[in-house]
Amino acid sequence: MEANFINIILGFIEGFCLIISPCILPILPIFLAGSLSGSKKRPMGIIVGFTLFFSLFVFFSHQLVRYLNVDFNLIREFGYAILLLLGLIMISNYLTEQFGKITQGFTRIGGFFSTAHKPEGGFWNGLFLGGIIALIWTPCAGPILAAIIVQTALQETTIITFLTLLAFALGAAIPMFIISLYGKKIINTFTFFKTRATLFRKFLGGIIIASVVYMIYFEGEVVSSSVTPQTGIKTSNSLINGLWFTYPAPPIQGIEAWINSPPLRLVDLHGKVVLIDFWTYSCINCLRTIPYIKDWYRRYHDKGLVIIGIHTPEFDFEKNLDNVKTAVKQYGIAYPVALDNQFVTWRNYQNHYWPAHYLINKKGFVVYRHFGEGEYDVMENNIRYLLGVNDLSTLKPLKGISFNLTQTPETYLGYAKADSDYSPELIKDKTTQYHCSDKLSSNAWSLDGLWQVNAENIVSAEANAALKIHFNARKVYAVMGNNTATPITVKVILSDQQSGEKLQERTIVVDKYAIYELISQKKFTNGYLQIITLEPGVKLYTFTFGS
Repeated sequence: MEANFINIILGFIEGFCLIISPCILPILPIFLAGSLSGSKKRPMGIIVGFTLFFSLFVFFSHQLVRYLNVDFNLIREFGYAILLLLGLIMISNYLTEQFGKITQGFTRIGGFFSTAHKPEGGFWNGLFLGGIIALIWTPCAGPILAAIIVQTALQETTIITFLTLLAFALGAAIPMFIISLYGKKIINTFTFFKTRATLFRKFLGGIIIASVVYMIYFEGEVVSSSVTPQTGIKTSNSLINGLWFTYPAPPIQGIEAWINSPPLRLVDLHGKVVLIDFWTYSCINCLRTIPYIKDWYRRYHDKGLVIIGIHTPEFDFEKNLDNVKTAVKQYGIAYPVALDNQFVTWRNYQNHYWPAHYLINKKGFVVYRHFGEGEYDVMENNIRYLLGVNDLSTLKPLKGISFNLTQTPETYLGYAKADSDYSPELIKDKTTQYHCSDKLSSNAWSLDGLWQVNAENIVSAEANAALKIHFNARKVYAVMGNNTATPITVKVILSDQQSGEKLQERTIVVDKYAIYELISQKKFTNGYLQIITLEPGVKLYTFTFGS
């Protein structure tokens, strides 16, 4: 709760700081001009409309844009075009007159909600105008919004995400509210402006155009991206989705052991491009990224790329050096791996995800970040750009990544993270007799026999203890280990959800703490999976799923 509150406060501060950014310049004149007409309630309506519409627009459109795979640069350029058009309208008397006629219909809609129905515009008219300003401004603020969008992406609950965005919008709106509230008084105080309203309007239009031109040509190079026909991989003449505010890479500290390398310091790697990969060996999402990272290391290491895998454990057994060494060897990892068992480097980077990737340029600044799977073509483009590699013949086609919205989410079994809506009633830290349910709702699981439920895991306390889960996926994985010195065999049974007919049965030997593939079907399956431990001592931590 404390971390969520801090993120909301940071969101407000970041929004407030926008007043010193060129990004705010295009809409300040619009706020000021909007406050010069209408009732005293209109400025309040403008600010409420801006804050609310901005928060809702970013909250829903960010996910939609990512889902549709739309290039955000195109959206930002579209916003620039609208602002330029608005500036031209304010400069031209004829365009201003025509624009007024067009918007009269919209103001009537706003007037419908106003009890006063004042032609000069009241609160609801201002609310409508504030909403339009928010929708126009949001894409143009894209680079600055990158920081707050990353923050909101890290939140686990949508209400905190929305509140953080709302705080950001409110912080950006307060300085503009002051301007819009006192704009009319400023005009009335200075007769010079009042008698030269047309000239002042054109001056404001010129500011809008000049500020947009400044953002385009002085605040960063416009990125041109394309898809290479031979490979289907996105390439660009610059960074794609690069950070607007780059920052010095935090140091790698608190490392208990290094694998494949002596200890490394980022200050000694200036002149190299560095990719930091936060991972842990029982995370299926991390394991699915490893083939890409290995390929980048193989093809670009001799061109100046350094990859460092920061192994930060989710479970206690992942702190064991021998376990990590075994995993590194099993997955053929040749680049350096550092054990961050105390989360020191994790906290230095304020990281929240497995996997998480931070790309550092030759000057030692973080210029691109990505959390989770996907966007491998973007990462490869950015690596190539920072290295100055132009030979497209080394690009390789990417494998398709599919995802089903009905897929069962990661399921934790220990009581610290188990979802009570889908788990049986768990008795903490005591060996207890459980009875399996015949019918389970989708994504639910139950136990049968003697089990001890701990904070991180559950442990079978007798032979033939069983776990049953109703899942939706093509592949099923489980993180498992055992308490004994000898391997333990478990039986895995897949049954049809409708008929209960047994579809598949196999045995798995649990001889180490690792992630095990239990089921791999040719198509997406809705069924029951049962694990039966043939001996006591099996530990189960989580189920993860794939399509």
